[in-house]
Amino acid sequence: MSPIRLEQFTGSNFSYQHLPFERFLDDMVELGRERVELWGIAPQLHVPQLSNEEARGARRRIDERGLAVHCLTPEQVIYPVNVASPSPWLRASSIGMFRRAAELCVEFGAPLLFLTPGRGFEDEPTDAAWRRSVDAIGEIAAYAGRLGVACVLEPLQRIESNLVNDASTLARMLDEIGAPNLGAALDTVAMATAGDTVDGYFDRLGDRIRHVHLIDGRPNGHLAWGDGELPLGGYLEALGRRGYDGCLTFELFGDGSYAFDPRPALERCFAAVERELAAAATA
Repeated sequence: MSPIRLEQFTGSNFSYQHLPFERFLDDMVELGRERVELWGIAPQLHVPQLSNEEARGARRRIDERGLAVHCLTPEQVIYPVNVASPSPWLRASSIGMFRRAAELCVEFGAPLLFLTPGRGFEDEPTDAAWRRSVDAIGEIAAYAGRLGVACVLEPLQRIESNLVNDASTLARMLDEIGAPNLGAALDTVAMATAGDTVDGYFDRLGDRIRHVHLIDGRPNGHLAWGDGELPLGGYLEALGRRGYDGCLTFELFGDGSYAFDPRPALERCFAAVERELAAAATA
């Protein structure tokens, strides 16, 4: 057993879309972060529009503050991005977006690219959409691998995808793709919504779990800790007991109001984790 450490938590610009990028970076420094997960959101880091020159400028601002980028997470649920789409142009443009994101990972010095499975039409057989997703993610992972970038694939809630919603279908898709640089992401809201557990994820996926989004919910919602009902202490205990030594990120969205002033929500999350880790250390 290796307890989770506060140093494993990244900073992130989730909910910073209405503020300057520099405000996000300065907040992360003041919150004591060393690594960040970048959400590829407009207007700051919109992947299809971001040039290499602009990425290098952002990288300089990151470096100047002593920060490092751990993961790039392009927006891929709200935007018209769907690697499993039956529409040829949409699927092709989506694959192209992720290939471009892999190139930007190189510019940012980010070792990890975050992927989701897309969805098919609700009235078509899922086998066809499943195959489109497997082929697309395999192509993206192969391209990223040639650039020295690893990838993680995250299950989505059923309202977001009809393909990969739980640990079981995630394991099946990873097995079918068979890319050595493709691992799993565990999102506590998607996990809880599907009725999964941390132990269930590790039973099925083991050391293929390479990234964690640790957020509260009811069970959905992507909330700051204390705004939902999920068991933070239990999650931290299970992750530590299973030997998870990767990064964790607070992916905060809520109802959109966190974006008015995102820092207090992040501060509450870090404080909640610190309390739970301190309590576990003295138990």
